[in-house]
Amino acid sequence: MNNIAKVVFIIINILVLSFIGCVIESSDKTSRLTDKLRNNSGEFSHRENQPLATLPSTTSPATSFPTTSAPSKKERKIKPPFTLQQCIEIALKNNPDIGSRHFEVLSAKAQEEIAAGERWPVIKLQSAYKHYFHDQRLVQPRYPGEPGVWDNDMLSGDIVFKMPLFTFGRITNNIKAATLLKQSSQYQLARTREELVFNISQVFYKILAQRYIINSLKFSQKALQAHRKRITDMIEVQRAAKVDLLRTEVRLADIKQRIVAEQNVLSILRKVLVNFLGLRNSNYKMRVKGTLALNAITPDLAKSISIAYMQRADYLAMKKKVNAQRHRLKVAQAGRWPIISLDASYGFRSALNPSTRPASEDQTEDEGFFGVTAEWSVFEGGRIEARIRNERAKLDAAREQLRKLKLQIQLDVETAILNIKSASERLRATETSIAQAKESLRIEREKYAEGKGSITDVLDAQDALLNAQTAYYYALSDYNTAIAQWRLAIGEEK
Repeated sequence: MNNIAKVVFIIINILVLSFIGCVIESSDKTSRLTDKLRNNSGEFSHRENQPLATLPSTTSPATSFPTTSAPSKKERKIKPPFTLQQCIEIALKNNPDIGSRHFEVLSAKAQEEIAAGERWPVIKLQSAYKHYFHDQRLVQPRYPGEPGVWDNDMLSGDIVFKMPLFTFGRITNNIKAATLLKQSSQYQLARTREELVFNISQVFYKILAQRYIINSLKFSQKALQAHRKRITDMIEVQRAAKVDLLRTEVRLADIKQRIVAEQNVLSILRKVLVNFLGLRNSNYKMRVKGTLALNAITPDLAKSISIAYMQRADYLAMKKKVNAQRHRLKVAQAGRWPIISLDASYGFRSALNPSTRPASEDQTEDEGFFGVTAEWSVFEGGRIEARIRNERAKLDAAREQLRKLKLQIQLDVETAILNIKSASERLRATETSIAQAKESLRIEREKYAEGKGSITDVLDAQDALLNAQTAYYYALSDYNTAIAQWRLAIGEEK
């Protein structure tokens, strides 16, 4: 029996070491998988009436670019100018917010697996050496008067088995809550994507408008330079006063400083776009191509709000959180009831230097048991009821957050539709004003050339035309942005 016990002891220790090695290897694999995830991206469909998409194990969010100022290989492969769709595709692969949300989804998925694992038995390998101050019997007597082995130094090795049989809903509700929270994190990922698409669209439209505005300023500058030449020629033949030339020079200086200011705004917008795309190199030469289209739409308010409640990802995520909190409350309430589990153990006990050992007894014995255990917390100082109150308060808070979000969705949709209407009316007004300003400028130039008008009237007409063109391009940019805002408000990713 002594040799058998030693063999069992060695086997148990080998199994323990093997298990530790597996855990370490699994940790290494997880680390390698995480590194691999950093170089890929995945997508998620967030419509509530569609099945939730599972994230592929080889996909993830963000691409990590080098911390140096030099562009990486991936950045060198990206060739501008970019369309709006290309900008969105690049950002969805590289933006760190998307990457962060992806990892939150992976974390929530792991939490779901942890909760699901509570349904299964726990099997442990235990090995121990114990030194007692007084001699202890190796094993309990099997019958009255049985001689036994006594020692104060003992080795033991056991295989321990424990499986929950009935927990009054603790495990089931934990699993349901974890599943709902995983789905909520997926919806949050989808909402982050929607917000990123809107932010990129907004900056993209502003860049296009800014280019038009700069071109209008440069055109106005050329027109004033040509007018200055005519004034110079008229001064030589004494048909114009020198003060007219001075006033034209002042207006040219104003146009020049406005060009510099607008070019600075354009440079900042390009850097903002680079930031949204997730490109590390802030000096990346960002050029875009596209036009500010006038796509007339007339969204219906009631229908838009209804669609938003059905498909806005942040609203669906909040609903999942509320449902998850309901299950957490049930878990806390289950603390009032016992946990019934199946327990078993088998192993050996060995006395190293027995002080008492009958001739018929071995210094190593095997021992085991199985049975059913019921654990019932009778008194915990009020902690069970406090946990219930805590989870119920969290549920009430989550419901209020859901109600607040519902009101916010209504406000977002109404604001977006009002912005569309406002920008549309501004466009119609500025289109008319541009035509009128062009005609006014033509008339004032002819009057000035015939000596019937003043230089002030010409410069004012030129400035009115420039302001009308600037207002038109701002309105066109705001109109396209308002459409993107409406799509964001109803939870549509385009």
